[in-house]
Amino acid sequence: MIVLPLLFFAILVGIDQAIKYITFIALKPIGNIDIINNFFSLTYVENRGAAFGMLEGGKWLFVLLTIIVCIGLAIYYSKLVQQNRLFIVRVSIVLICAGAVGNAIDRIFRGFVVDMLNFNIFGYDFPVFNFADICVCIGAFFLVLGIMFFDKNMEEK
Repeated sequence: MIVLPLLFFAILVGIDQAIKYITFIALKPIGNIDIINNFFSLTYVENRGAAFGMLEGGKWLFVLLTIIVCIGLAIYYSKLVQQNRLFIVRVSIVLICAGAVGNAIDRIFRGFVVDMLNFNIFGYDFPVFNFADICVCIGAFFLVLGIMFFDKNMEEK
């Protein structure tokens, strides 16, 4: 069944884009709002690079990589569905693709990714990130977890 994963994907991308739109409209003019003093703030950042601002300026490279990765994951997903295997991995693929597409939409239409979540943990000012980044990270975590610990077919190979 492809309808539920596509709906989940669309909802995640929609949430991501709504948050970024609100951030762009409301937070850009003021730059920063402290939520929890010295721990968490909303900070407007225009990220022109990859994860945490690395490799700045590769807009179309990142869009191309997003397309390639999502196509590869979609092929893997379809094989998992055909074999009725690994729900956790299938969900993780949807999370990764939704996050990647959410950031690709920003790169295509804005020329940068809008980031806003800023944590300062034990004096370390963590790089500013967004909802799409969370989707990719959680998806990647569960993808590795699912393949390493729950894929019985991997043991047979």
